[in-house]
Amino acid sequence: MEIRERLKEYTVQDDRIGAVSFFATFAFYFATLALAITHQDTWYLLLPLMALNGLSAVRLYVLQHDTGHASLFKSRKHNDWAGEALSVVTFAPYAAMRHNHNMHHSHLGNLDHRDTGEIHTMTVREWEAAGFWERLQYRLYRNPFILIPLGSLFTYFIRYRWPKNAHTMWRSVVLHNLVVLAYMGAIYALAGWNGVLIWFLSSLFGGMVGVFMVYLQHNFEDTYWDRRPDLDPRLAALQGSSALDLGWWMDLASANIAYHDIHHFNARIPHYNLRRCHQMIRDEFDLPTIKWPEAIRSFSLKLWDEEAERLVPFPKKRQTQSSMTAAE
Repeated sequence: MEIRERLKEYTVQDDRIGAVSFFATFAFYFATLALAITHQDTWYLLLPLMALNGLSAVRLYVLQHDTGHASLFKSRKHNDWAGEALSVVTFAPYAAMRHNHNMHHSHLGNLDHRDTGEIHTMTVREWEAAGFWERLQYRLYRNPFILIPLGSLFTYFIRYRWPKNAHTMWRSVVLHNLVVLAYMGAIYALAGWNGVLIWFLSSLFGGMVGVFMVYLQHNFEDTYWDRRPDLDPRLAALQGSSALDLGWWMDLASANIAYHDIHHFNARIPHYNLRRCHQMIRDEFDLPTIKWPEAIRSFSLKLWDEEAERLVPFPKKRQTQSSMTAAE
């Protein structure tokens, strides 16, 4: 059976499961935040609670991502309402996030539209033609010790205040920012600056987990890039997107978005069906998974090699003619 037909049974939304996931994750988020603030003087309770709060924020972001695909609930109206509510704690203006993410789906794997991706990737040819400053900038950008923490800070706290393509929906972006400001003000009113700091650091940690996951979704050795008319959307979805097998707790925290190949092949599959769907067809269609060792190694891969059709590290410095002569 063709894989597209095989996936249809998993595209059915269940409003009861969607509601439980939505409200339970919200409850867990606010409970861990409140407990972290309450136990701010007890570091061995504070740190785990902040980590749990950050992970629950990651899950809320994925739920918002589902609403953008109209897959969390059956009704588009209910998805939109939920997406707007979730945007307060994810800091992502709903309409702009939905538009930009759908653009990402439309141009996945297209070397001529890399601006729609979350993580920029240069080709080997572009790297060889780049000057010193462009190479330095890209090296710093792709360094995981910069990309993950600063990427979290920039994306969620700064860039989302006015995301790209937001000029056509500026009213919703301005309103979203005002609501986020009111939310921060409420935390300050209830818990003072310590409460705001705990919220910020927890959210920053959640953002770092989010950047880590986003990177791995499309940046691994055997990913897929091409140019039209040779670009194959099916390969871009199944080969150009990863399936991360990082343990059940990561699946729980990330609402199964780690099974990104299936999601890109059919974005109508809700998060609560993704894991079961991938496990069901993994062997049947020979879908590879990435475990922790390969996931960590993927951060050493920086450039797309169009000839080898794989992601590769930065090239090593060429030996000078004199050193080669000396070696001989």
